[in-house]
Amino acid sequence: MKRLNGVDALMLYSETPEIHMHTLKIGILDVSGVEGYSFEMFREIAYPRLMGLSALRYLLVDIPLRLHHPMWWETPDIDLDYHLRQARVPEPGGRRELDDLIGEIASTPLDRSRPLWEMYVAEGLADDRIAIIHKVHHVLADGVASANQLAKAFEPDAPSPIRVVADPTERTTAQLLKAAGRDHAHLIRKLPRLMSETAAGVSRVRKRAGERGRHPELARSFAPPQSFINHVVSPGRRFATAPLSLPEVKQTSRQLGVTLNDIVLATAAGALRTLLLRYDGRADAPLIAGVPVSTDPSPDRLVGNEFTYMMPSLPVHIDDPLERVRLTAVSTKIAKDSHQLLGPTVLPAWMSYLPPALAPKFFRMQSRRMGSGGVMNLTISNVAGPRERGQVAGAVCSEIYSVGPVVTGSGMNITVWSYVDQLAISVLTDDRTLTDPHEATDALLDSFADIRRAAGLPGELATMGSTLPLATASRRPTV
Repeated sequence: MKRLNGVDALMLYSETPEIHMHTLKIGILDVSGVEGYSFEMFREIAYPRLMGLSALRYLLVDIPLRLHHPMWWETPDIDLDYHLRQARVPEPGGRRELDDLIGEIASTPLDRSRPLWEMYVAEGLADDRIAIIHKVHHVLADGVASANQLAKAFEPDAPSPIRVVADPTERTTAQLLKAAGRDHAHLIRKLPRLMSETAAGVSRVRKRAGERGRHPELARSFAPPQSFINHVVSPGRRFATAPLSLPEVKQTSRQLGVTLNDIVLATAAGALRTLLLRYDGRADAPLIAGVPVSTDPSPDRLVGNEFTYMMPSLPVHIDDPLERVRLTAVSTKIAKDSHQLLGPTVLPAWMSYLPPALAPKFFRMQSRRMGSGGVMNLTISNVAGPRERGQVAGAVCSEIYSVGPVVTGSGMNITVWSYVDQLAISVLTDDRTLTDPHEATDALLDSFADIRRAAGLPGELATMGSTLPLATASRRPTV
């Protein structure tokens, strides 16, 4: 058995009836070359691959009296009848219909009495395609671990299942309490050093901030302005996707001398400016993004959460695309610098001290009352996905999308996931934030095109021939 680390525990405790803490991984497969394809065929092919990912057999075990974080107990088998489900995309089977289905799937929580994942095989897509929709709780895997799982599942040979023999004595009250006491003693021994490291890190951050001087054009740390994104989040979810050409994004970053992540964030800033003008009637103050940063990017890690956040300013108040890129690069450089000076593992280490008996109640109260972003306006993730095109039994994976959860006080999550030659954009919102979630993907594509034109590059974006046709907002409100 294995104890949840502090960030794992945070992902679990922060889930409420309104805030679903699962993530979604969506792969679109072309099955035209698979003779006799059927759902039953997929089940047979999928079973050994799923069994080879031991994390998918992990079951949460609560500690008596909630005296410590839960533990993982590895079950010997997968109940495929429960976890693997058949779904159907409504006609005509395009991107919009698939995105709508995914929004419905995202709107319900996972059952904690089971291993925390479900997989849907969505049939009915045009051109002999199916979508594999993997719904997995964030407590089980962060973006890096999820990407590694996906890459392993797409390997030519299925991973070898490791059969385990469940030992029920590990779950007795006495054994659980004994392990909790031992782990608490370890945390107590670590506390003085953690306090010293935290104090030193905060001192370094403050000193560097004084050396930098004021940056009035950037948002003040931990002070996100109110926006249409920030409100008490509802349980319903809406979803939208769009692909970009990864070579075009890389070309743009080289042309402007900034990182690919700077381009992603500047593109998001331009899109959010459009949406702020549409929904709030103004875009006069920079927003704050919460950007997950991995503290363990190992390609072999398949489970758990090893990340923290940096919080760059998003210059949504700037009309000029090139100035938005410049300010984004400045703010991300400052955020990275502060992140390193504080110490990348300091905040995750403090999460281990969350009180299991009190934290879930606190988060439930917050989710029903908190109508602001707290320390950030929204989450924006940029994850490197598989570099090789996946193929399973002759079915070629043409697209992969991924998205994390929306969080308390913030009704939007933007996740960008690279796959071979694509930069796949996903937007998840609650059902209060936008009239149509494809307003956000439309705005993101428009924003990127504006940056390219301003950089002296062609503004007409490349058509991704292997992907589903784009879906645009059914009704685009005017500013």
